[in-house]
Amino acid sequence: MKKINVLFVCMGNICRSPTAEGVFAKLLKDRQLEAAFQIDSAGTHAYHVGEPPDPRSQEAALEREINIAHLRARKVVMGDFEDFDYLLAMDEENYLTLMNACPVAYHHKVKYFLDYAPQLSVREVPDPYYGGRFGFQKVLDLIEVASEGFLEALVTSGQLGKSSKL
Repeated sequence: MKKINVLFVCMGNICRSPTAEGVFAKLLKDRQLEAAFQIDSAGTHAYHVGEPPDPRSQEAALEREINIAHLRARKVVMGDFEDFDYLLAMDEENYLTLMNACPVAYHHKVKYFLDYAPQLSVREVPDPYYGGRFGFQKVLDLIEVASEGFLEALVTSGQLGKSSKL
């Protein structure tokens, strides 16, 4: 079975996208679906390449038993558009940056992550970098709902076998 390749994308790859990678990885582990996926995160800008996630993101994630300390920031590269089945943008600015860089043949792969959580009535995961502690918790709340919705969408579409443990 071909793995489903998912790339979570924000601006610097130290807050939102590594949090999404960690949350989704935990969801896959809890459902015993790790073998069906290859996941990663990246930023549209090279501000923090090689750095670990923001300490506040790490702390907030650890409070939910999600360890993201091992992740390191990287920038989206052209090969990502071919290699990943889904490039999930955290907000409009990063969505537009991805679409501007993306070859037309791969435009269908670039999506807003929160489109998988329509019940939230928001389309963007806000950048918590300049905010307080509550901002990092809100990011986790949004990402957890979108992760569940994304996984459900994969099952519903048949891309992930219906026998998967949801």
